[in-house]
Amino acid sequence: MTEITRLFDFPYYQLEHKPNDSALVTKYDGKWTPMSTQEYLNKANAVSRALLRLGVKKNDKIAVISTTNRTEWNIMDIGVLQVGAQNIPIYPTISADDYKYVLNHSESIYCFVSDKEVLDKVRQVQDETKVKEVYSFNQIEGCKHYSELFELGEDESNQDEVQARKNNVKPDDLATIIYTSGTTGTPKGVMLTHWNITSNVLDSSPRVPLPPSGETRVLSFLPICHIFERVLIYVYQYAGTSIYFAEALDKIGDNAKEINPNLMSVVPRLLEKVFDKIMLKGEELTGLKKALFFWAVRLGEKWEPYGKNGEWYEFKLRLANKLIFSKWREALGGELGTMVSGSAALQPRLARVFGAAKMRVMEGYGLTETSPVVSVGLYDDNMYKVGTVGKPIPNVEVKIAEDGEILIKGPNVMKGYYKDSEKTASVMTGEYFHTGDKGMIDEDGFLKITGRKKEMFKTSGGKYIIPTLLENDLKQSLFIEQVMVIGEGEKMPGAIIQPNFEFIRDWIDHKEYNDIGKSEKEIATSPKVIKRIQKEVDKYNQNFGKWEQIKRFELTEEAWTIEEGHLTPTMKMKRNVISERYQDLYDKIYRT
Repeated sequence: MTEITRLFDFPYYQLEHKPNDSALVTKYDGKWTPMSTQEYLNKANAVSRALLRLGVKKNDKIAVISTTNRTEWNIMDIGVLQVGAQNIPIYPTISADDYKYVLNHSESIYCFVSDKEVLDKVRQVQDETKVKEVYSFNQIEGCKHYSELFELGEDESNQDEVQARKNNVKPDDLATIIYTSGTTGTPKGVMLTHWNITSNVLDSSPRVPLPPSGETRVLSFLPICHIFERVLIYVYQYAGTSIYFAEALDKIGDNAKEINPNLMSVVPRLLEKVFDKIMLKGEELTGLKKALFFWAVRLGEKWEPYGKNGEWYEFKLRLANKLIFSKWREALGGELGTMVSGSAALQPRLARVFGAAKMRVMEGYGLTETSPVVSVGLYDDNMYKVGTVGKPIPNVEVKIAEDGEILIKGPNVMKGYYKDSEKTASVMTGEYFHTGDKGMIDEDGFLKITGRKKEMFKTSGGKYIIPTLLENDLKQSLFIEQVMVIGEGEKMPGAIIQPNFEFIRDWIDHKEYNDIGKSEKEIATSPKVIKRIQKEVDKYNQNFGKWEQIKRFELTEEAWTIEEGHLTPTMKMKRNVISERYQDLYDKIYRT
């Protein structure tokens, strides 16, 4: 192989240069089951031969919907792509109606699902789509199993045709359409070519700090249907890494202890939850152990990279690592040196504390439309700075417009929105893509995100408010799970807050507040809880100017979830949905 220009080239490159007996590892019936690079490609080629026999043509669309990341997803990905068809990944958690929209808009003709829950949603709408057949990864009664493709593709007599199809796939051909979860309106189908994503993988790879030798293990659990995790999967394949697919979000801790990963990707909300659980355990300690725990946390909150705090600080930090932080690392397998964070802004406090604990969080920035990586930190070569998203990767140009908007130019910029040239034109100026995010590049070349262009608003007094800055600060509180800052055209900013019900229940027990009930409604209406959250709001208000401070807030009586539509599959708030659902709370803040 001379060069990698298409997505299916990555496993072939691995086979040639870094063959791995545990290239893809999934847990079946309680046992981690590895698949070698060779078997991975054998199965992908069998899928390709089967797809040709099913009549799949170049540019046909094949939908794949999986509740968890797993080996089968990757086999299908390569099998579909190398016959010139497109892989259409769909978020498993969206509604049946959303499935219908994506299946119809993409004109998918086959659909592969992971489990019965996903299958049931597809079956509800299948008759209203062009989907000819559904196959499942799990054995489900009444549904064809995807292994039927291996049987159909066992005869290798049409492998020459597969090879011809592969040869005809050009770098600029469409590889996938990714439907953005979108915080407003119907999902947009982002068209990404083989070279869009391949160039991004090759340009991002030097920023991924994989150990130089020996077996490297990564734990994959962020949805592979999202371009962030998908690109990392190709990066890992390029590096010859063993990829372990976590069983579920709530099994990450257990899986990490079993496989001892060196690296994993995270989103800030997940890291916040991990930190909250660690802090809860700290609260349960007593005496000297508790004092030492919180001493270490306070020390960690002051951490600066590259020993900038001086030798005395580093001495205390070594002590904190030995006594406290080593236990944090053990809880995540003991060998986790780096986490790559994307999708939303990371609290600087978390970057500092985990950095102090020798589990550095490299924050990156990107969008589906940029395949996705624009910039990312790297601890080596002084390319890391807390509170920034690192430096732009090679071949990607970042320009800050006069109004502060971040513009991107490079081989990673999408081909456009599927069937929507008008919307495509609205986000492009020449070769520059308008991100909708505001940012700045500091004197050392680090990119810093300062907010969303569309989410910034003015109060009636003419003062600009950037909600994300306030929200990210407030979410540092253990009492606050989610918060949405409001107040466009009003006299002052307010906030709708979803309390951290899990933490508050433990706080109630710890304080022995027997007069507070444990239901979500009882928590949200308790004067003691409201008073305690007011204390948190007052604390974080001090970081902002008087015109920016939250003057009033209301608590919601329910958790904000993906399933109920409050959050996108990447856990971003759907502001329009939250605004509509809590109009009564909005009126309470501004009309009473």
